[in-house]
Amino acid sequence: MKNIGIFVKQKHPYAANVAREVAAWLEKRQRQVFFEETLAATLGREGFPAEVLPGKVDLIIVLGGDGTLISVARAVDELQVPILGVNLGRLGFLAEVTLADLYKVLEKVLGGEFTVSSRMRLEALVRRHDRLIGRFRVLNDVVINKGALARIIDMETWVNDVYLTTFRADGLIVSTPTGSTAYNLAAGGPIISPELHCLALAPICPHMLTNRPLIVSDDAVIRVRVQFRDEDVAFTADGQVGIPLHGGDEVEIRRAKIGTVLVKSPSKEYFEVLRKKLLWGGQQELPC
Repeated sequence: MKNIGIFVKQKHPYAANVAREVAAWLEKRQRQVFFEETLAATLGREGFPAEVLPGKVDLIIVLGGDGTLISVARAVDELQVPILGVNLGRLGFLAEVTLADLYKVLEKVLGGEFTVSSRMRLEALVRRHDRLIGRFRVLNDVVINKGALARIIDMETWVNDVYLTTFRADGLIVSTPTGSTAYNLAAGGPIISPELHCLALAPICPHMLTNRPLIVSDDAVIRVRVQFRDEDVAFTADGQVGIPLHGGDEVEIRRAKIGTVLVKSPSKEYFEVLRKKLLWGGQQELPC
């Protein structure tokens, strides 16, 4: 790996300094370093737009947390550039390499001694009167959600063109196994091991107690038609981008053809991260 890209969490108090140190370490090893343009401006270096940089590198280092890594994965899109997530705060599900382990892990990565995890993504199409108004590819989840003052939404839902039900709820989450530990988990959905091939549907605060989370095959095509009047309802992708919805809009969700490639930490396994993140097996309890 000769060309390395670096992204950081914006406004993090010391992320830019870490990026400067990592770049110097890589350049001493005859690697060319490419910086995202906002970071580059901070460091006084040449930079590239987020959507351009992935096409120039063999590896991307993300200094931040899971949210930063998810935004970078969206920029990488279908290029399949491996992403090494370095957590600068609390333990992350995706950015699982700690700052203390960073250089040890980088030595192995530069030497080709690393493994990757290919994470499934979703593609979501939003249509209004049969006209495509939005296309999104996501790593975690897509969410249909009402505003604070909106009433319950009716969401007519089909799986592979077979009518499933009409969810009457505050919203609906469709998540990948990677996203199962995000909003899906908070809404009472299942935790899914990332190597499984499936999708999870979780209604948010359903009006009917019989509307429960559901797991379907990853080859399923999910179609949701929203029905409401004069309400504040939105579609969001990975909790970071989205568009407002109108009554009658349809959202179609399926597995994306190409996933996201993450460099695995050699010192942490998924279930170890899960146990530590959720404080399982200890005396502590999750805060209310």
